Amino acid sequence: MQQNILALKVNQWLAEWDKIAFDDGQHKAKPKEYFYIFSVKASLLRSLSKIQHRQADPSTRQDEIGIQRKHDKKRSDEIREYIKFGYPWSSLTPANKKDPEFADMQKPGWIPTAIVINILGKNDERRGHKVAPSDLITVEEIDSVSKIILPDSMKTKGWEPSDLPPIEVIDGQHRLWAFDKKDNFDFEVPVVAFHALDISWQAYLFWVINIKPKKIDASLAFDMYPLLRDQDWLEKGEEHIIYRETRAQELVEILWSYPESPWYKRIEMLGGKREFVSQNAWVRSLIETFIKKWKKTSGRPGGLFGSKMHYTDEVLDWSRAQQAAFLIYCWKSLEEAIKNSIYDWAVEIRSNNPKLDNIGLDDAFVSSYSLLNTDQGVRAVLRVFNDIFYEKAQILNLAAWIEVRESSSENILDDVKSNLLEIEKQIFSHNIKELCDVMASFDWRTSSEPHLNVETQKKKKAYRGSGGYKELREDILKHLHDKSELFRPIVSKLLGI
Repeated sequence: MQQNILALKVNQWLAEWDKIAFDDGQHKAKPKEYFYIFSVKASLLRSLSKIQHRQADPSTRQDEIGIQRKHDKKRSDEIREYIKFGYPWSSLTPANKKDPEFADMQKPGWIPTAIVINILGKNDERRGHKVAPSDLITVEEIDSVSKIILPDSMKTKGWEPSDLPPIEVIDGQHRLWAFDKKDNFDFEVPVVAFHALDISWQAYLFWVINIKPKKIDASLAFDMYPLLRDQDWLEKGEEHIIYRETRAQELVEILWSYPESPWYKRIEMLGGKREFVSQNAWVRSLIETFIKKWKKTSGRPGGLFGSKMHYTDEVLDWSRAQQAAFLIYCWKSLEEAIKNSIYDWAVEIRSNNPKLDNIGLDDAFVSSYSLLNTDQGVRAVLRVFNDIFYEKAQILNLAAWIEVRESSSENILDDVKSNLLEIEKQIFSHNIKELCDVMASFDWRTSSEPHLNVETQKKKKAYRGSGGYKELREDILKHLHDKSELFRPIVSKLLGI
């Protein structure tokens, strides 16, 4: 097996760049002033970039590359077909490929664009893992030419990295995974390699290569490279603002259009009659809760979908389908808990409202007398769900939930359905159910509900207006603190008591 690779060293550095505010603590350490260019056998590069193993079902984990990027196996399969005989041969049906009439459509399947990688250094850490000393790749500088020295451990037959693979792919994973690590043909790919490049600079490179010049869907990019969700330099530009609004809008669309969602056709999408909570209110609430950024100085939880976790420097890499499934599961569990309850507040709302058979949901959940059908109620519920599961993310191992995709369909609702089924198998699903059971016992009546006494009505009026968001959230948390031993420690932290 090849052990050394000769590479050209490309010096790219301007004196002005020395003025940039590099920061080791924010994973923005000063990069080396050069990178490398070389060619390497595709199957060898794939072996060195092997999937990082986690505690999850290997049958579902095998299609995820490294620690950041989501892998679309179908896309890699299409590239593999292209490599064989180019385009348009790769797009032909199996029957046409057997027909001699189409033989002249075979062409070379060149891949001239470079795969961009990072060679991990001995001090680089990813999710608590480092490259084993025996698996490290070293770089020997020889003037303008450098030598990439592969690990001696690779000489062992059937070698696999013992922990973290020595190479991570910044851009070009689908091209690389078009090759099987067992492929013996001599197909080389061009490579641009950085060495010990900090993770935030990798996110920056991915953005520059894939988004800025080409205007690729930013929402898709953030699913592929979740670290981009929490980059300070994006926070000051319009792209990041648009991303957060776009993702919030997408999630609201799914909540409104997914048939099993308790908000199916129950969000006011186009304005006009205010029978339901408006689309705009939902978007604002998601941006203020699940998609918000975490600030260390605030002491408050960040957004479960939109910021680094408090216990690590990484972002929970759930896709849009997973995020939507989580929200639907939370709301569905709350609606079911209320529907099955006989608490006084719920019984009294039901006694004043005709059954809404056309919706099929409980009056205590959908009535105009229920805070759950108000802007303040939606925001408060989202905040409680977000804050509690953000704080419990490490304990519940939320990062272990692996996305399920419907490969035969491009309909996002199919992917949401698949992920909803998977939630039942996750540890955190039981916590959602228990949380909703306790939340169902909270008095969700609005100030206009006819059965309220004067004192309760006065308290409910405090939930109206912009100040009502905070007031309602705190009252729900106090209720959880009093009624739930399971959530009391987390709630005490959230309340600062």
